[in-house]
Amino acid sequence: MPASTTAPGSGPAADAAPSSLCAREPHVPADRLVAEMVPPPRFDTVRFDTYLPDPDQPSQTEAVRVLAGFAAGLGGAPQTASGLRGLLGLGRKPAKTPAGPRGVYLDGGYGVGKTHLLASLWHATPAEPSLKAFGTFVELTNLVGALGFQQTVRTLGGHRLLCIDEFELDDPGDTVLVSSLLGRLVESGVALAATSNTLPGKLGEGRFASVDFLREIQGLSAHFRSLRIDGEDYRHRGLPEAPAPFTDEQVTRAACATPGASLDDFPHLLEHLARVHPSRYGALTDGIEAVCLTDVRPVPDQSTALRLVVLADRLYDREVPVLASGLPFDRLFSEEMLGGGYRKKYFRAISRLTALARDAKGLVPA
Repeated sequence: MPASTTAPGSGPAADAAPSSLCAREPHVPADRLVAEMVPPPRFDTVRFDTYLPDPDQPSQTEAVRVLAGFAAGLGGAPQTASGLRGLLGLGRKPAKTPAGPRGVYLDGGYGVGKTHLLASLWHATPAEPSLKAFGTFVELTNLVGALGFQQTVRTLGGHRLLCIDEFELDDPGDTVLVSSLLGRLVESGVALAATSNTLPGKLGEGRFASVDFLREIQGLSAHFRSLRIDGEDYRHRGLPEAPAPFTDEQVTRAACATPGASLDDFPHLLEHLARVHPSRYGALTDGIEAVCLTDVRPVPDQSTALRLVVLADRLYDREVPVLASGLPFDRLFSEEMLGGGYRKKYFRAISRLTALARDAKGLVPA
């Protein structure tokens, strides 16, 4: 079911004025939130055999092997609460056939293909799509807000698998909420898989340590096996440098000539994002085939920067190219931001926006 917006959802004709993201204020009904808990378009066709492990990083090949086995093991009947206790050795009588944890955590830096592997796990799990769920942490918390805690438990409790991408550990309240939800789902026999983002103050080379993730989810740690995935950002492995920004005139002409393109002034778009809940940023781009931005400049503060990160993620998920004028995307965030606790998010946003800028290069005539 499409979200209702104040602007048409379909792209304009090539000879019409481009639409504006700033004119959209999407409202997403609860049934759409549930229906859209599947891998986004960019990851709709990915599989384990389309993941290209870096030959210099054996952990990537090992992750594929382990996850494929994990998916195959979810083909039987869902574990009941008592059956799951037996699997995990929590009951008085252990299961006759030992089994590993019913959860897996993908531990690695940005750009090593964690989302690709997480989506591949979803696709490989032998269950009907209605019995599998895939979403980001923000989407999951928004689902709880729309349905209520108990209804969310009932809605997801019959699933074989729940995949959570970008598990946010920045807000203690949301972390406790989702940890409680996952605890209830585990009792119902739902298998779990997750990736996560960086805690404030946790630096390191763009990675989030599994020990921190397992500590933050408290009692759920016994349900997760951690898979470390090393490597460089695949989006820039062997690729040329990002294209230089275009002029305002080039961006405007391309927006008017591209069916389904939007055209916005970057500072105004940042202001608009503050008025739209981040869980609706996907709906904000409904029907948009290309995002054209003029006057890109550094983001003014951390709250704005974090909202931009979410928008970049949703555009990347939906494979929406981004054409821009102004500063290049690697100058969006200040040195202080790139050295702080949210650095992993900012580097991921730069990486993804740079990839989308490459995709948009063809919109401007040579």
